[in-house]
Amino acid sequence: MTTTLRPTEPLRRAADGALSRHYQVCVNGRPVGTVHLATSPAFGESVAQILDLSIEEPDRRRGRGTVAALAAEEVVRGWGCRRVEVSVPAAAEAALRLAKTLGYVVRNRRMEKPLGPTAPELPAGSRGRPMTPEEFGPWQEQDKESYAQSWIERGVPEVEARAKAEQDHTLALPDGPATQGMDLSVLEHEGELVGVLWTGSRDGKAFVFKVETDVNHRGRGHGRTLMLLAEAQSVAAGRPAIQLNVFAGNTPAERLYESLGYETITYHLYKDLL
Repeated sequence: MTTTLRPTEPLRRAADGALSRHYQVCVNGRPVGTVHLATSPAFGESVAQILDLSIEEPDRRRGRGTVAALAAEEVVRGWGCRRVEVSVPAAAEAALRLAKTLGYVVRNRRMEKPLGPTAPELPAGSRGRPMTPEEFGPWQEQDKESYAQSWIERGVPEVEARAKAEQDHTLALPDGPATQGMDLSVLEHEGELVGVLWTGSRDGKAFVFKVETDVNHRGRGHGRTLMLLAEAQSVAAGRPAIQLNVFAGNTPAERLYESLGYETITYHLYKDLL
């Protein structure tokens, strides 16, 4: 039996060059599922995304998804892509197993924690305050550099990583610390600056964009205090849950978030196309 992808629309090309196309997954010409492919809005035309791959229930567990995924990789190779990415919900265990079997590697994951009505208290001697405009400039340059390095260390070419860092900061903080819907805070402990917190909102929930303890004050529990500050701000803003992203391999951060009750909701994986 032959499994193929059949386009259901013309190849769409946006003004910025981004590509997108929907396909049917067919077995001997019979439709059994769908695939949606596109190039990445974050990394450009050299990186593809499998936005959707679904097989209808009667045809599952027969290898259709595996062949469809491999066929999708061939399609995006034809587009000139060097890497393909996919996001898998944590509850979709079969899809996650398939992706790993096909050589996809977890790069990062999104975690979430529901929030109650009561804000947590910070430890004695710790307080958060808004970041000043004078503090913002140096912090932003440092953060763009560390953000780019996080992607570079996980296989993203340097040019792409730095472009993403610039783009993400420009889009997220167009007005610096005065950007509406964003909170940039400094954590002080006994009057000394010990960390920085950047939070905002996504889809009605709080989102932690950055939590960082000063290098000279690590290992003293300030990372946990920063997360408590993020939760306190989110409760005060009336948000029902808080989310964050953690890169694979950042073991201290993963352990901290898990100890605070965060659970993985989405895995983001990638595969280099040889």
